[in-house]
Amino acid sequence: MNYFALLVGQRQAVELLTQAVAKDRIAPAYLFAGPNGVGKKMAARCFVELIFSAAVPAEEHPLVQKRLQQGNHPDLLWVEPTYLHQGQRLSAAEAATAGVKRRSPPQIRIEQVREIDRFLSRPPLEAKRSLVVIDRAETMAEGAANALLKTLEEPGQATLILIAPSIESLLPTLVSRCQRIPFYGLAPEEMKQVLTANGSEQILGQPEILALAQGSPGEAIASWQQLQSIPPDLLELVRSFPQTPRQALEIARQIDKTLDLETQLWLVNYLQHCYWERDRHRNAIEHLEKARQYLLSYAQPRLVWECLQLAMLEK
Repeated sequence: MNYFALLVGQRQAVELLTQAVAKDRIAPAYLFAGPNGVGKKMAARCFVELIFSAAVPAEEHPLVQKRLQQGNHPDLLWVEPTYLHQGQRLSAAEAATAGVKRRSPPQIRIEQVREIDRFLSRPPLEAKRSLVVIDRAETMAEGAANALLKTLEEPGQATLILIAPSIESLLPTLVSRCQRIPFYGLAPEEMKQVLTANGSEQILGQPEILALAQGSPGEAIASWQQLQSIPPDLLELVRSFPQTPRQALEIARQIDKTLDLETQLWLVNYLQHCYWERDRHRNAIEHLEKARQYLLSYAQPRLVWECLQLAMLEK
């Protein structure tokens, strides 16, 4: 059975992971590093199923698959970044369902790392080893990352899988304790295959979206969804430089009022691409990059956009 059948491309990663299980040389920790949206999360799910299935008779494979699909396998802990709302941690999906306005990026928090320690403090219940997947590991605050170090050094009967966009996005001390599995952007034909399979053929006619995606079908789909979420009149305004200080401040007000932080960060990327393709305007790109850093540093979004739009008046 090909457990990685749904994963398009990534032959090197599939070969490394398949051989690790076949030779019973599964590492204590892995780092799946590569662009967002190219299949790292899917590869992690496939790898988990392969590990659990390899340890049980063939007749039990459907049960393993069912438990993983339902998210209730007792020996798997899947960790993802959370928002903090009224003292409760919410995943991105839970925050969206609850209608929580997200003003800061989600994080993997030190409390979640402590939950990993508690999960690994007991032996696996059904499998030969426990598995922990840390999705978007780059969102760990420094305290959480440092707390994870000891677990990576002594995982016991367990394997941890960290998923991140690059090696540079994690502390070197974390990277040094993991076996690295590289992931790459897809070729154009592979992109077409994935987007068509997902019913997203309309994206293939959007060169700006494809350029932003850089070989990542997941990023292409996410960018398309972000683009659709921005009111067309606001999008038309921000694509051009403001003409007066009043207009600059009004654009900033609309962005702050209409878009959550995640969409604002995406808009920065989108405008950088648009301005560069249209005008090759280096100063505008630099102003946008500063705005991104301020937004990621939890500066007041409206103030960030006001400063950015006023700076654009000089163009």
